[in-house]
Amino acid sequence: MASIIRKPFKYSFKNATIIIVLINAGIFLLEKMFPQIQYFCSLNVYTCLAYKMFWQPFTYMFIHGSFTHVLFNMIGLFCFGLAVEKTVGTKEFVLMYLLIGFAGGIFSLVVYYFFGLYRVFLMGASGAVYGILLAYAILFPRSTIFIWGLIPVPAPVLVIAYALIEFFEQFFSFRDGVAHSVHLAGFAFAWLYFVVRFGINPLKVWKNAYR
Repeated sequence: MASIIRKPFKYSFKNATIIIVLINAGIFLLEKMFPQIQYFCSLNVYTCLAYKMFWQPFTYMFIHGSFTHVLFNMIGLFCFGLAVEKTVGTKEFVLMYLLIGFAGGIFSLVVYYFFGLYRVFLMGASGAVYGILLAYAILFPRSTIFIWGLIPVPAPVLVIAYALIEFFEQFFSFRDGVAHSVHLAGFAFAWLYFVVRFGINPLKVWKNAYR
């Protein structure tokens, strides 16, 4: 079973990151022309379960509520996704991105169901993008990211800082309109992806990188 799960894809690079960015941009333009797309494709407990819109845990990651929402998500995907895709190959990258986003959608559906958050419409690629950020920090543990172009922060430190911020915000700003749970889920499922798919422990990678 493990050999099947960890069987590598034949390496190829097809610029899937850019294609995903363009798909998200195109769908956002369609949302402006046909706003009802958000109702059908964002993730809502009631519409998903009562009206059997079972595609929502997948499609929500391609729906965005505003221009800044899609802009910053796609900037993050472009900045980190290209490097990850070039390293692991396009097929692996697409599987990673979509699986993390879908798992985050299922997780959010369960959380919202048990907490009775039936009015929440979850949308955005941020959960999958956070997962790609973690992947970047694992693949390039000694990489330095400049916050606002000024403050140098090692990639693993940035990931840990973001995770702590999201954890804090989840419990102290639960109704601020930001899906902190799906951000944390993105980190968690990306972590599991590397453990299960590659047999890589991110903590060991970071520890070895900074010995």
